[in-house]
Amino acid sequence: MPPREMKRNKAPKTTAQRLDSVIKSARNKMRKDRELKTDLTRLPTLTWLMFLKFVDDMERVHEDEAVLAGETYRNLIDPPYRWRDWASDPGGITGPDLLSFINGEQAVRSDGTQGAGLFAYLRSLRGNGQGRQHRDVVSAVFRDLRNYATSGYVLRDVINLVNDIHFDSTEDIQTLGRMYETLLREMRDAAGQNGEFYTPRPVVRFMVEVIDPKLGETVLDPACGTGGFLAAAFDHMRPNADTVEKREILQRSTLRGGEDSSLPFLLAQMNLLLHGLEAPEIEFGNALRFKLTEIGERDRVEVILTNPPFGGEEEAGILTNFPDDRRTAETALLFLQLIMRRLKRGGNGRAGVVVPHGILFGDGIAARIKADLLEQFNLHTIIRLPDGTFAPYTDIPTNIIFFDTSGPTRDIWYWEQPLPEGRRKYSKTQPLQYDELRACLEWWCSREEGPNAWKVWGPDLIKRDNQGRVIAADLDIKNPHAKDIVDHRPPEQILESAIAKEMEILRTLEELKTLLAERV
Repeated sequence: MPPREMKRNKAPKTTAQRLDSVIKSARNKMRKDRELKTDLTRLPTLTWLMFLKFVDDMERVHEDEAVLAGETYRNLIDPPYRWRDWASDPGGITGPDLLSFINGEQAVRSDGTQGAGLFAYLRSLRGNGQGRQHRDVVSAVFRDLRNYATSGYVLRDVINLVNDIHFDSTEDIQTLGRMYETLLREMRDAAGQNGEFYTPRPVVRFMVEVIDPKLGETVLDPACGTGGFLAAAFDHMRPNADTVEKREILQRSTLRGGEDSSLPFLLAQMNLLLHGLEAPEIEFGNALRFKLTEIGERDRVEVILTNPPFGGEEEAGILTNFPDDRRTAETALLFLQLIMRRLKRGGNGRAGVVVPHGILFGDGIAARIKADLLEQFNLHTIIRLPDGTFAPYTDIPTNIIFFDTSGPTRDIWYWEQPLPEGRRKYSKTQPLQYDELRACLEWWCSREEGPNAWKVWGPDLIKRDNQGRVIAADLDIKNPHAKDIVDHRPPEQILESAIAKEMEILRTLEELKTLLAERV
């Protein structure tokens, strides 16, 4: 059979095969650019290109709908900055001219006229003050974004590949959404200690399953990173959005996020768009920037799911937003106070929060904040995650705390997630799998004490001095069923864990010293 006949009878590529080929080809092309040799620069570049292609594809759909309705449609992005104007022609602007058009404050545009460069224009977009402002979202996405590409010819090749992705196709979007999760994980692995904005998806899925957000409730992640919790919550509720009215609720008034770094803000926008959320409501900025006392009922939500940053320090201006005796250098404790404040009262508010292990045993300011949690909320469950769950970017032991607004804490249930048999810790190459959490999911609804589960009486954990001041609220309760288990970790890991605890103790002592100095 002639070669031509063989080619003609070859089975057409599936959507997954086609898109996988596009993504792989784009990544390979980018390796030819000296600044695009790692996933840390390749994925942001691919993402902002896909973002603009997505926007233009959606614009075309809305334009057609407006024509059918006899209405006038106002473009989100004006000519000549739409994807169709400068990117869709395979033989269009390229090389140094393309880079100048993208990067320059002033540039020769694709239509030959002089004007603002692409990024400069996108950063200047402003909404008209009515409703959800898509222009403001685009402006926030590109506010601090950098075009890493240094070769306009390589970038043109990548643009031509992205042009083959059809964001007006439901099948393309769903397939690419699954692929994008893999890209985010690979970027997390490449980022090392800068991968904090990616939470392992088995942990995300587990937290969403047990919190079980319902259609009509508002779900918030105040430190949303790449949007994993919001995307999972959207997927969780979508099967119940089976009418036009319910779909409108899911799309317009269900999910909220906050992120103060431009790169994860962009990645979150793209992640949520690919999951099917038409207008992600993510606020660009530090969620801690508002005074705690000024957060009122209208700011409260039914569900909070988050993995807030920990180990960092906030600037002095942020700390003034918190009560004098609740100010701390530990960002996770500041976020915990914010979450407590923003949770809707009346019994239906509930939260799942990833916290570093030091929060459980911390004294001083940490103890006062935990006492607030125990007395004002129902801290009903603490899940202790194994070492390496958040590998490769941190070995700090972590826990998930679950609390609600049904009343003060009574029993606190603990579940110690076991490692697979023969394993000492999780790692980048051998991560936690969702199926390994199934025993915990089964236990969740019919709780009994056992090798991995125990409970304590919450009120007894708060210790006070003779003047009634909180001096301790230790949540670091060991598994009573594992007293004789030997620590099989290598000596260096045991030492690292001990050092981490000592550093936490020193930080607490420093806070006490500062507090005492302020009272003198």
